Amino acid sequence: MIDRRSAAFVRLRQLADRPGGRRITPLFAADPHRAARFSVALDDLTLDFSKSSLDDAALDALFGLADAAGLDDFRRRMFAGAMVNTTERRAAMHMALRAPGDAGLRAELGGVSEDAGHLAAVERARMRDFVAAVHAGDKTGATGARFTHVLSIGIGGSDLGPLVATEALTLGRVDTPMEARFLSNVDGHAFLHATHGLDPARTLVLIASKTFTTLETMTNAQAARAWVAGALGEAAVPLHFGALSTNLPAVAAFGVTPDHTFGFRDWVGGRYSLWSPVGLSIALAAGWDKFQAMLDGAWAMDRHFRDTPLRQNLPVLLALVGIWHTNALGCANQCVLAYDDRLRRLPAHLQQVEMESNGKRVTLAGVPTEWDTCPVLFGEPGTNAQHSFIQMVHQGTRVIPVDFILAANPDHDRPEAHRVLAANAFAQAEALMVGKSEASIRAEMAAKGASQSDIDAIAPHRVAPGERPSNTILFKRLDAFSLGRLIALYEHKVAVQGCLWDIDSFDQWGVELGKALAGGILPQLTPGAAAGSHDRSPRGSHDGSPRGSHDASTHGLIARFRALRGES
Repeated sequence: MIDRRSAAFVRLRQLADRPGGRRITPLFAADPHRAARFSVALDDLTLDFSKSSLDDAALDALFGLADAAGLDDFRRRMFAGAMVNTTERRAAMHMALRAPGDAGLRAELGGVSEDAGHLAAVERARMRDFVAAVHAGDKTGATGARFTHVLSIGIGGSDLGPLVATEALTLGRVDTPMEARFLSNVDGHAFLHATHGLDPARTLVLIASKTFTTLETMTNAQAARAWVAGALGEAAVPLHFGALSTNLPAVAAFGVTPDHTFGFRDWVGGRYSLWSPVGLSIALAAGWDKFQAMLDGAWAMDRHFRDTPLRQNLPVLLALVGIWHTNALGCANQCVLAYDDRLRRLPAHLQQVEMESNGKRVTLAGVPTEWDTCPVLFGEPGTNAQHSFIQMVHQGTRVIPVDFILAANPDHDRPEAHRVLAANAFAQAEALMVGKSEASIRAEMAAKGASQSDIDAIAPHRVAPGERPSNTILFKRLDAFSLGRLIALYEHKVAVQGCLWDIDSFDQWGVELGKALAGGILPQLTPGAAAGSHDRSPRGSHDGSPRGSHDASTHGLIARFRALRGES
């Protein structure tokens, strides 16, 4: 017997398959108030989802799915600190990182409920004091020189979130307390680039790794340690390094002192950790007041998501529109275009937040889903994207929904440039919806005196089919508060979609598989090591040991790699 959730997904597909069920422009023709009815706001932040093929029946069906999936109860349980990360038996209480310490947010960990808000506030106070001491020159390097640069070493959530926030709050500004650089890629070229022009005597290095064992991060950390110690001596290491980790023995063995060590609990997932001590680089580079304002913005969105009825709830509506596009219309991709150069890395951060969270194929019960889950997310800053992949979005064979993100007011003195930017954002969204028909193109070409043969040859190539959906997210100004609010909007959107898809949005076992196999292969790439056994069976036995078996392709590539290095 089909359950309510499955029936709700079937109903969505039926609605999309109605005659005209994928068209947008007739909905505007039929309803002069559509733009207002299919928009929702939180203070100055507006989400306009009217440029979609959603009508009242489809929206009602989506809320029916939310009811069948128990979204209201999921939301309550999440904020109550329940074990919503079921496979790792943890809460997902990153909201406590930005809440006031007395907000009463608790989290379940290991069967014990703890005061998450209080724990986060205590560590946040330590961070604030540390930042103040660095900025005041009370904490200095080995030579007594003030720190002018912070080098943040992490990967994934320990890198992308802080990087996005720091760029958004410091790019183009000359009044920032410190310059931040970020190192994530284990490629040695990335290390050279990140440290180019830096003075070790004036550089504070932060190592962001919850376990302090992540291979890429610790490889880069050891390189940074050698860089500092080589220039200033081993005694400089405790003064120049900080650790954002919970593995205190490993941190101490590396040489980081307790007063330079900041931790967070397991109810903080990596891709949600920019609000935690992992975001220390943001506070050092942009200033504590801006870091706190970013937390305040996220907490404002948290309270909106927690307290607002579903039909007026921004994260819920953004999630439901995405469900419509993915599960009713069959869209396999999602594009994010932020019309602000300071948000140029936002799509990369959202790629992780969305695809690592919801790129899953089994339900909470461990059985394959009956429906598609997370689409492929990509994006670039507008207007750059208009001269690259937006061609495919307008005229390609696949329908790709787009989120347009724009602030009404810039933080520069070129108002005309911002008007051009805004005009392009609004025009692209309109063009995706209305398109351009072959008949109108032929009429235009004929009016300009084109020959019939030219019209016949060229007109079909200029057709843009239109009826392509988009959301527009518009707000007053990009500042620390609005940045926190925007990122939290997408975080909660992801959680809502995970609930509706019946998957665990807070684990990432697919990431762990590749890491485990890399640990087995690495010893085989060491000079003088045996090449490793060769299993010619189709799958091999991947036991993770240094001599573990591999498939024929991997075995051959390892051998070829060693031969090219002269290490056979």
